Order: sequence, then structure tokens, then C-alpha cells
Amino acid sequence: MMLDAIRWDTDLIRRYDLAGPRYTSYPTAVQFNSQVGTFDLFHALRDSRKSQRPLSLYVHVPFCANICYYCACNKVITKDRGRAQPYLQRLEQEIQLIACHLDPAQKVEQLHFGGGTPTFLSHDELRQLMAHLRKHFNLLDDDSGDYGIEIDPREADWSTMGLLRELGFNRVSIGLQDLDPAVQRAVNRLQSLEETRAVIDAARTLQFRSINIDLIYGLPRQTPDNFARTVEEVINLQPDRLSVFNYAHLPERFMPQRRINSNELPTPAQKLEMLQRTIEQLTAAGYRYIGMDHFALPDDELAIAQEESTLQRNFQGYTTHGHCDLIGLGVSAISQIGDLYCQNSSDLNQYQSALDSSQLATSRGLLCNADDRLRRAVIQQLICNFSLEFAQIEQAFNIDFQGYFGELWPQLHNMAKDGLIELDNERITVLPAGRLLVRSVCMVFDAYLEHHNRQRFSRVI
Repeated sequence: MMLDAIRWDTDLIRRYDLAGPRYTSYPTAVQFNSQVGTFDLFHALRDSRKSQRPLSLYVHVPFCANICYYCACNKVITKDRGRAQPYLQRLEQEIQLIACHLDPAQKVEQLHFGGGTPTFLSHDELRQLMAHLRKHFNLLDDDSGDYGIEIDPREADWSTMGLLRELGFNRVSIGLQDLDPAVQRAVNRLQSLEETRAVIDAARTLQFRSINIDLIYGLPRQTPDNFARTVEEVINLQPDRLSVFNYAHLPERFMPQRRINSNELPTPAQKLEMLQRTIEQLTAAGYRYIGMDHFALPDDELAIAQEESTLQRNFQGYTTHGHCDLIGLGVSAISQIGDLYCQNSSDLNQYQSALDSSQLATSRGLLCNADDRLRRAVIQQLICNFSLEFAQIEQAFNIDFQGYFGELWPQLHNMAKDGLIELDNERITVLPAGRLLVRSVCMVFDAYLEHHNRQRFSRVI
């Protein structure tokens, strides 16, 4: 199967471009509730310790010096660098509280610093935080782990990159979004190509293993032509991976987006053209479509994992470490440990005061039931590998696939008739014209979706 084959079908896109979840988890975070608390987390950590499962750590650093109007992340905008220190003290306390429930032998295969802007922290603060993580968790010293950090090129230079490499990071993800100055002004993120190139050159010289660049289409003042120029410049930078996100304008939910002039947003037709041209440009440059918004060079681990049908998906997006228990540290961070999802408070003051009382800041979550586990496996297969073998699911969950999902068959038949998928008695295969719309296929298996307000989600395209 040609994994990078995508066929653009405008008619199909118009029909199936619905609003729906991104399936970094199933059930999605919308299902989390306040019934789940610290006791459940300790119970899950104990199971993780007993099973000796490897770990993936996510550390959330919420601070940014400047606001980007499009941003929907959990962040604190401040020019006061002094605000980081009290936060780090609480974060270190959380690290300690969680680590004592795990076994020092459990290896940390994956580590990711996200934000906010992790490089908001000073060099000393980054050293302090990493030293604390190494003291309490079994971080690998041989550079074999996947240790990544999100970088704002306006906040990083050669010395920052040198420090990050020395601390054990070997992957960087660079926010770029768009290179056009008019677009940058409209979203309050002025960032030159030179600044971005300098960070990438440093990462290459210092032998970081992988460079990812984030782009967003659908921002104010973007046109298909000026976005194509941005994509061209980015291809010249030769990142290993690219994330090309669809901007979801939800000003009623995200206050900074209210500063965007909605009259300057591109039309739905222009957005479609941007995506189509981007796919053509990236495919011609040798990038492979991994799924959703992700592209990678053929020798990248994600592309290889997809070919070998071992690709997985979690709160960090597509990953080769879905077998790890994911521990989220910091304000708003989400953990996935076995069948438990839990999330820290998204309010900085609540997060800090919980830890001041030597309590964890767990505020909500969900414990998967048998049906959740089954549907999670189905959605994972479809979104990662574009195919689903019924026999595998039947064997793993001791069910008859067509019997269990009988009521979904008419919907699946319609999708097959429309050319989105191929359906027979043994498998579902997402066809090249359906791959961009794989979220719509997954939504068929989502037991919670009909009870949701779809406006909570972005559109597929």
C-alpha cells in the first residue's frame, strides 16, 4: 500500500468535512469528569509500577512573553520572568509526589516539554528542572530516548540550543505558522525566516535527531499564493516532520482570538485550496502524509512505524511510544496511565495552591470501561494505519465485530459507496480519497459524539 498516496476529491471533502475530535485520546477530553481524583491516579501509578511499563513524560511550561492571537493553548502571558520560579517549585514538588509511586527501574523512553514557551525559562531554570527530573525519574543517558522540546525561535539562540542538547534533548519542534509579514502582524507573531533558520542550523550542527516545524493555514490575511510561498521556504529548510494545522476560529472559547478581524480570514474555498496546494508541494518534495495534519520524510520514525503498522497516537500526537504510560506534569497536563485519563487543574492558582498543601492538582479525568477500550483500539488502527482488520479486534476483545457494531453498518456502507473506504467482511481500508477525512471515519465509532455540541470541535479540514 502506498502510504503517502492521497487523492484530492473536492466533492467528498464537502460532504465529509465535519466538526469532530482529533482523537489524541478516546474517549476524548470532553468526556472527562470531576469524579476522577488523586486516589484513582495513585491506584493507576501502582499498577504501572507493578507492570514495569516504560514511561513518557510531558512537562507543561505555561509562560509566554507575547500573545499570539490564534493560540488556544493553556498559557500565561507575562514579561515578568520571575513568575517562573514559584511555578518550578510546585512542579518539582509534583515530580517528587508522583515519582515516589513509581519504580526507579521504569525507563523514560519519551520526554516532551510543551507550553506556552518552554524556553521562557532561563538557562539555570532549565538546568534545575532537568536535574530534578533526572533525580526522580529514570531518564536515559545514551541519547536513545525521544526527548523533545517546543522552541520559539524568537526566544532561543545558539547557546540555548547548545544547552538543550547538553541536557539530553534530541528533538525540537519549532512554531513558525506563517512567514508572510502581513499575516504575522495580524496574529501578533513577528518572526523572520532568518531567526527560524538560525535555530534549525544550530539544531543540525548540534546533531539533534529530528526537527519538526508547525504551520497553520486559515489565518487572517492568508491567501493560497502567500501560503504556498511560506511552504516553499519551509521545504527549503528540510525539516524531518511538518505539522500543518487548520486554524479553528472559536473566539467565544478563546479570548485572544477576539483580537483577530474575522473579515480578514480566508474563505472556506481558499482554505481548501491552501491545503490542496500544500499537500501537492510537500508530496512533490518527498514528504509522506502520515495522517491528520502530519507529514514526514520517508526515513523518519513515524513514516517507518506507519509502514510497519506500529504507529500509535496519544496526547502528544502521532507517536512510536503509545505503549508507554504517559505522565503529565504541570498546569493542565493530561496523563494516560493504563485505562485512566486524568488532567491537572487548568487554573495556575489552583494548581499551585494544591501543591502548596502537598496535594496533587488532579481535577478531572475518566476511567475507560470495556466498550471504551474496544472503540479506542478501533479508532487507533484507523487513524494511524488507515486500515482495520476485524479478526485482530475480535481476538483481542473476544467479540464478533459485525455483530457488535451492527448498527453502524449502514453508515459504513454509505462511506464505501462514496469512495471514502473499502468495506468487506474482513476489514475496513481507508482509501486515498478518504485519508484526509479519516477523522470522519473514526467518528462513526465514537459512542459519545451524538451527545456532544459539535461546535466544541474543529472541522476535519
